[in-house]
Amino acid sequence: MEVVEGVAEIDDIGAFVEQLGEIADSHGVTAQAFDANYVVDRAHLRRAVDNATRAMARDEMIADDRGVEILLYAAGRRQINRAFEMGVSTGECPVVICVVDCDEHDWDGDEWGEDGSVERTESERNAAAEIEGLLDAKDVLGEYDRESVCEFFEITETELDVTKGGISDLVRERVALLVVER
Repeated sequence: MEVVEGVAEIDDIGAFVEQLGEIADSHGVTAQAFDANYVVDRAHLRRAVDNATRAMARDEMIADDRGVEILLYAAGRRQINRAFEMGVSTGECPVVICVVDCDEHDWDGDEWGEDGSVERTESERNAAAEIEGLLDAKDVLGEYDRESVCEFFEITETELDVTKGGISDLVRERVALLVVER
């Protein structure tokens, strides 16, 4: 998995997604874009990719599209329309793009190092390098909007008060629970 982050000036969401898809297709990978305001950290994306690729390997996908499957898990939702709220929007948008060679991804999570690193495929690296050209480079991963994340993932202050973890832990829990809610 490669993660590309930055800011995009998006006039037409369809055109942006189409351009992203063309790059991904040319490298044989899946690329899914997210509004960075809803992505809490790299582990959030990693958990979503692991769960989505596991569903793909077991032929238990919720969606017909690999990118949408990753989006559903990242959103912790089965409803595609609700999950799309995590997608990019028009105007100046902080963007995180997850690039995954789904056919090469080790869906059991064994490929992840303790530090969160992973061996990336050449296809992922090449696609990510090309996708970087769509964005103005800027660190946006982890610069999420707390209020938007809590509202989107239905995290209450009461829940935060009674848990040892923080927002990131609760979001990853929501991602993991999607598997249980089948």
